[in-house]
Amino acid sequence: MGRLCVGLGLRLHLVHPLGFRTDEKAVRRAGIDHWRQVDLQEWPSLEAFLRWTDGRRVHVLTRHAARPVSMAVFTRGDVLVFGKESTGLPPALRGHDPSWRIPIPGPIRSLNLSNAVAVAAYEALRQLEPALFTPQEGPVSR
Repeated sequence: MGRLCVGLGLRLHLVHPLGFRTDEKAVRRAGIDHWRQVDLQEWPSLEAFLRWTDGRRVHVLTRHAARPVSMAVFTRGDVLVFGKESTGLPPALRGHDPSWRIPIPGPIRSLNLSNAVAVAAYEALRQLEPALFTPQEGPVSR
């Protein structure tokens, strides 16, 4: 997710407790050479993060939502929230509106977290920067 946020110019918000480490040794071991470029905001608790979101449009992504993320209308400054891979959204965010799902026609329950973030982030980018999604000059590969 760090690489995705750097590539899209997004801030990554991590809410503690985390299920992974972000210290220099752990990042180096994972081979993440772009970590120093990540615009990172860490929150000590879900409550602190939710206080920060007050007044902002918050979209939650969950496999339990009725509407697909393609129906979302994103605006600059919106916040996208994802749960843990293991447990999904915390109880405080279940039932939040708006909530969106990523359609998965195959026989799996969910995508891994980084893939889900990429799908939703690129849908938001497609809406906010449509010129990035138009054909470029030059040969087209088929």
